Amino acid sequence: MTARRWIEHWDPEDEVFWAETGEKVAGRNLLFSVLSEHIGFSVWTLWSVLVLFMGPEYGLTPADKFLLTSMVTLVGAVVRVPYTFAVAVFGGRNWTIISASLLLVPTVAAFTVMEPGTSFSTFLWVGLLAGIGGGNFASSMTNINAFFPLRKKGWALGLNAGGGNIGVPVIQLVTLAIIGASGGPRVLLGIYIPLIVVAAVLAALFMDNIASVRNDTGAAVDAAKDAHTWIMSFLYIGTFGSFIGYSFAFGQVLTNQFGRTPLQAAYLTFIGPLLGSLIRPVGGRLADRYGGARITLWNFVAMAAATAVLVVASMEKSLPLFVAVFVVLFVLSGLGNGSTYKMIPGIFQAKALAQGLEGEEAAAYGRRLSGASMGLIGAVGALGGVGINLAFRQSFLSYGSGTGAFVAFLACYGAAFAVTWAVYLRRPARQIPAKAAATEAEPQLSYAEV
Repeated sequence: MTARRWIEHWDPEDEVFWAETGEKVAGRNLLFSVLSEHIGFSVWTLWSVLVLFMGPEYGLTPADKFLLTSMVTLVGAVVRVPYTFAVAVFGGRNWTIISASLLLVPTVAAFTVMEPGTSFSTFLWVGLLAGIGGGNFASSMTNINAFFPLRKKGWALGLNAGGGNIGVPVIQLVTLAIIGASGGPRVLLGIYIPLIVVAAVLAALFMDNIASVRNDTGAAVDAAKDAHTWIMSFLYIGTFGSFIGYSFAFGQVLTNQFGRTPLQAAYLTFIGPLLGSLIRPVGGRLADRYGGARITLWNFVAMAAATAVLVVASMEKSLPLFVAVFVVLFVLSGLGNGSTYKMIPGIFQAKALAQGLEGEEAAAYGRRLSGASMGLIGAVGALGGVGINLAFRQSFLSYGSGTGAFVAFLACYGAAFAVTWAVYLRRPARQIPAKAAATEAEPQLSYAEV
């Protein structure tokens, strides 16, 4: 490793290397990656909280607020693509420093304009800036994927993503505390500005770049050509798209459909994202043990069932049932986040073995394409959050409630179940060819086991 913190040799699949050097270094990078991604999620979802407390004096309609949060989600999805390339161009550590520092732009801008009398177009433009916080997830996952061996990826990626996702309920809780203490939105923004600086400094001091990942921008092109990248993108719309979409929309649904005040809504909105974030590593762990495809399949069954109950609760206007089942849906989305992301490296490892690759060559192939595909999958998956907010907007405009949107979500979960079964579980005997069978240290894989 040079003074610029570039690691020239990195082989986490070598158990001796992992025990002596790799595990400690990977754990350190994971810790500070989580911190940066956590704050990125908080900045990204900042406006889901701010709109709740923008009363009549701000002149925004419910449709304006849903449109604002939809556009913030959209930017967060789109920037995930270049953020994925950035790890290969700049290095994981270097890009973490840059991406963390960039969070100052939307935070300072929001601090400047947050007052009654500001035009909706100004709020919209400043809100769009906050979308860059969504990009941190893609670069962070791509970077951390390179540090861990395949047998540890489900847990490591689950921790990384869960630690980032928990930025959603944290900013909701911090807002609740500030508003409860008679503070204002600017107090909230003032708290996050120094935290962003701390995250960037800690990344500079304690993180590393992996040389083998650098300048491999062609990996993203190869990943984009692979059908599994787009199949997994669709499944990720159902899991993470649900998580981020509901995180942005939950409070607005409570205020518009059930007549909750902003403060009353804030007391409820953090519970679902918090539990969904905490359970994400569990989804990864279950996928490590039982296979990501199996966990993902049954998770979509449960999400569809929960959504069906939400339709009933929405029609009956039962707030206790609605909140309880919505929280369950958040938990399931978090569990599915972990299992779907575990599937990605397993799929590309299976393809490497199918092509006759072995040992470190197969592991390098899997790391290269799975790391690149994660950014693309994360970007498309986040678009699900856009769709959810737009669906709620249209449902409230057309029917005065979110019931129509929930019916659409139910159909989407049914489709995701069908795709998971058809592609990854319908043919459990779909094994890697015998000529490519691995050694005892590298077991044979089927897509049902990814």
